[in-house]
Parts: sequence; C-alpha cells; structure tokens
Amino acid sequence: MPAMAIWHRSPRRPRAQFDKLVNVHFKGVFFVTQALLPLIADGGRIVNLSTGLTRVSFPCFSAYAAAKGAVEVLSVYMAKELGSRGIAVNTVAPGAIETDFLGGAVRDTPDLNKTFAGMTALGRVGQPDDIGPMIAGLLHEDNRWINAQRIEVSGGQVI
Repeated sequence: MPAMAIWHRSPRRPRAQFDKLVNVHFKGVFFVTQALLPLIADGGRIVNLSTGLTRVSFPCFSAYAAAKGAVEVLSVYMAKELGSRGIAVNTVAPGAIETDFLGGAVRDTPDLNKTFAGMTALGRVGQPDDIGPMIAGLLHEDNRWINAQRIEVSGGQVI
C-alpha cells in the first residue's frame, strides 16, 4: 500500500513515510537544484517532474500529489528567480505511465491499467517513451521561450 494511503493509521509510521515522500519528491528537487545552479550555464534549462495527480483526484495519493504540487509552485518561482540568467524552468506532469512506480501497479495490474486508460482521451495509459520526447523538446534551444509552464503529458487524462 502506498505511503499516501495510510495517512489515517498509526501516527509514527505514516509520519516517517510522509517525510521520506517529501524528502524525495520536493526537498530533493529544491536542494539538488540549489547545489547544481553554479554548474548550470546561463541560458540553460531545468525540467522538473510532477504528476497528473495534481489536477485529478484519485484515492490514496493526497500526500504525493501535494508534494508534486509543491514542485510545480517551486518551478514557477525558479523560472522568475533564474530568468535574469536566461534559465528556463518548466514542469512536465505525466499521467498514468506503465513504469515501476508503486511496484509497477499501472503496468502489472490489468484492472488499474484499464481504469486509468478509460480516463484518457486516447484510451490507453502511457509508456515511458511517451514522456522523453517532451522533456527533450523542453531542453532544446528551439524552445527557449517556453518558461514557467506545467505541461501535462497524459494522453488527455484530464479533459
């Protein structure tokens, strides 16, 4: 069961799981970016990852979605604060993707896969290769004017 699903149980264990979730998904983004900023060239690009779950509610994902929502807000502020260096900062928010996330739940659980596929306009869940081209595009010089944006890559999951 994901850490997000047990917020209402024993007070000690969920707190540790919540702290780990925030450490990985939010604090990690903040402090890794802070450490790498001296190495990022002026005119560079930063692409952070969020989730489609910041725009659609699905049971048991409140803490995860909140941490990713924090990444979205952080990205907008980073775009403003780093704009003087010409650094563009954007966020990519994938929908349900067949990966190892949650032990491969979307990939390996047919009913869950079908549920998420039914939520998309394209009628399927995403593949890892559906996300990479968007990230590569945001990193390309041709897209230098895209800044402070949250770009959902979900096959139309929230329409």
